Amino acid sequence: MSKSWGNRLAWLPKLNRPVPEGMNNPLEIAAFEAETYFQSGNSGKSVFFELYPAMKEAYAIRKDGDGYVISGGQTGVLYGVYTLIRGIEAGETLPEGTQKPYYPLRMINCWDNMDGTVERGYAGRSIWFENGRFDYDPARIRQMGRMLASVGINVLCINNVNVHQPAQHLLDTLLPEVEEFAAILRPFGVRLMLSVDFSMPLQNGLSTADPEDVQVQDWWKAQAQKIWKCVPDLAGFLVKADSEHRPGPNAYNRTHAQGANMLARAIKPFGGVLVWRAFVYNCLQDWRDTQTDRPRAAYDLYQPLDGCFDENVVLQVKYGPFDFQVREPVSPLLYAMPKTPLALEFQLAQEYTGHQIDLFAMPPLWREVLDQMGKEKVCAVAAVSNLGRDGNWFGHPFAALNLFAFGLYGWNPDADPQKVIAAWVRNTYTLPASQQDTLASVLLGSRKTYEKYTAPLGLCWMVRPESHYGPSPYGYEFQAWGTYNRADCRGVGIDRTEKGTGYACQYPKEWAEVFASPQACPDELLLFFHRLPYSFRMKDGRTLIQRIYDDHFEGCREAENMQEALKTLSLPEPDREEALQRMDQQVQNAREWRDVINTFFRRFSGIEDEKGRKIYD
Repeated sequence: MSKSWGNRLAWLPKLNRPVPEGMNNPLEIAAFEAETYFQSGNSGKSVFFELYPAMKEAYAIRKDGDGYVISGGQTGVLYGVYTLIRGIEAGETLPEGTQKPYYPLRMINCWDNMDGTVERGYAGRSIWFENGRFDYDPARIRQMGRMLASVGINVLCINNVNVHQPAQHLLDTLLPEVEEFAAILRPFGVRLMLSVDFSMPLQNGLSTADPEDVQVQDWWKAQAQKIWKCVPDLAGFLVKADSEHRPGPNAYNRTHAQGANMLARAIKPFGGVLVWRAFVYNCLQDWRDTQTDRPRAAYDLYQPLDGCFDENVVLQVKYGPFDFQVREPVSPLLYAMPKTPLALEFQLAQEYTGHQIDLFAMPPLWREVLDQMGKEKVCAVAAVSNLGRDGNWFGHPFAALNLFAFGLYGWNPDADPQKVIAAWVRNTYTLPASQQDTLASVLLGSRKTYEKYTAPLGLCWMVRPESHYGPSPYGYEFQAWGTYNRADCRGVGIDRTEKGTGYACQYPKEWAEVFASPQACPDELLLFFHRLPYSFRMKDGRTLIQRIYDDHFEGCREAENMQEALKTLSLPEPDREEALQRMDQQVQNAREWRDVINTFFRRFSGIEDEKGRKIYD
């Protein structure tokens, strides 16, 4: 039986009864889930709870004869039940001692618009908005809350950071409906957050949105009082300001700290958190300008403000300095603000990584980021949602892995990608052990394969500008987004060392020295940091151009091998049909990437493939 279609959970199919509408606290749901799971297997095992409110989200599990005892706070007990079930399904040993999340705030950012569209959504329309209002199936929202709770996600921001009308009414006339929606998710330990438009006072009769204006401050305070009276456990606000034409404090010659602190002070009496996105850059750059370097932007703007933000402000920083590319270095801003609470932002929606058509398992990427950055650098994690109205929630049935894994990494940032992927496979499909291993292997290698046949060696931005899917090596080259590769007949890449744009100098010394040297720089980031001739010798002795050719031929062949491997799996329907159909699209995409990128660089370099493989004129 499939574990991912219809109104079931995207994993844990033995939880095959919908949570009844009347259950309004985590303990009731925990008891229901334990009963459902153990009855489904006819095991006769019992589960007992010990409630310790002070433990909150924490829990401990111990064996008790043939059964189990789970102790913790109300939400902690619920998390403990899901951990117990996941562990049994995956064949894992139970965790010892008290378990608590490493990051207190583990948030999903949804880019849902109230007309029902989802910006960069690849799994269908919004699950809860349509025609400018809330429009949802309460049973499906309960299933979503259950799914989020089953991997320990505790905050859901329900509207797009690019706030479009009539989303501003979520803070006034639609507040009763926000409360109804929040009430459905509350028993699962999931709190709502709302994206707000910095210029909202202008839309409500004021002549300014200047954060230093007393009338503006009072307006936000009054709004906060109304909002938290209606939704007393609202987590807070998420803000995108002065970025990609969104309004912000720069219009009033105010700093981002002044803008964020004004909002933070309005919501602080209610326990609200102000999450302020650090995704700010000049999106109207002249391509002729070789001095401005977009990756520098966040550091240049925010690092001087370290220590200037109020304590309930969390600065949300994308893991890389660009925008969720296939390969980027870790953002230098994550090293540079020790006095400011930071949230690390990932993207589950595969905007630049295959649109939930091509396979791209994200845990290996997260492992690299956390290992380089240091998990202690941030106090929260956030991820752009990959959820949608499609029957399986995610478009591709395997894309569920990324939400599953994100939740686990919020609890344990030291998690092993291989074990996380294997756990998802075992929780999701009843397959022979050899087939489980095959699927896990395909998923584990999917990021490397995708990287090989797309943008080479950290170049970034070689996708079609309109869709962000498929190859277009010069698609962004003469546009205003500051995303250039500068390829010509002499070489490719941008010098971001001290002699170039200086971006590499934003890193701590140990990393700046690595990135500054072509010989020391990791191959995967070589063209991100350096402009090199096609004859440059890589660490393994190959020339740069030969490495580009080899990667693209290998990546395409690996995609074809993945296709053959998936055909051998006895996946349930409709998952099998959907996975194979999308795999067909992926192989076509990989072939297109291979031929376009190899031809692009052969035309510039004039150098043939040493192995004599077909490259087009």
